[in-house]
Amino acid sequence: MFAPARLPLSSATLNSLATLIRGHCKKISSRWRALPAGKIAGIVLAVPRCDQRPGDPAGGNGVHRTTVTRWVREVVGLLAARAPRLDRALKRITRSGGGVVLLDGSLIRTRRRTGTENRKNYSGKHKCHGLLVIAVTDDNGRLLWVSAARPGRTSEITARRHDKLTAHLRAAGLGAIADLGFVGLDNSGPDTDPAVITGYKAARSRPLTRGQKLSNKALAAVRAPVEHGFAHLKNWRVLGKVRTDPKWATALVRALLVLTNHEVAR
Repeated sequence: MFAPARLPLSSATLNSLATLIRGHCKKISSRWRALPAGKIAGIVLAVPRCDQRPGDPAGGNGVHRTTVTRWVREVVGLLAARAPRLDRALKRITRSGGGVVLLDGSLIRTRRRTGTENRKNYSGKHKCHGLLVIAVTDDNGRLLWVSAARPGRTSEITARRHDKLTAHLRAAGLGAIADLGFVGLDNSGPDTDPAVITGYKAARSRPLTRGQKLSNKALAAVRAPVEHGFAHLKNWRVLGKVRTDPKWATALVRALLVLTNHEVAR
């Protein structure tokens, strides 16, 4: 049994994805597909948006489950290749006259798998298995770039050092506002303007002063738009819990970044 359902996405996103699929088919000289490009785009969008099993839309459209899986993997690869690079995204903000970006991390939950290979995905902070993703947004919360998905036990500051974020910010002449998870990321000297601005972290023997508390409150208000950026990204329900191979998560998140920007900019 199957029934039609409403997909909460714009026709502009559907048409853009269909055009991308047609161009790819022409490039690889694929003269035949089981369904037209527009229909394939709708099926592929339903899988991450509603977290549908590939077999659900496959049965309603007269194709096999493995065919839908292959289409999803193919389109995710095409979209991930169009995701912006960090240096280009920061330079675009500089050209537009911006001076500050927002920085934050989030854990994408995954299924718990047995074996030693999955132990590194357990996050002691969140008490669950997942993958850490860092995002950079502009001051309005529009997503600019997302990092590779790293094991859940990785700290945010370690992930940023792998991507050399501070060097990219200084090269673009920008500053970043981040939460307390990024304290210590910028080790610049006292005479150098900081590339990453964070709040103050309290300790047992050193409580925060009233001025430091006010500073943290002001930074939290400035950082609010980055939470909206993650909220737009996590509207794709497939990120509620990634059930596929974690190695595929980086391409998936970057593909959803491209689709999210299509939806937000319409």
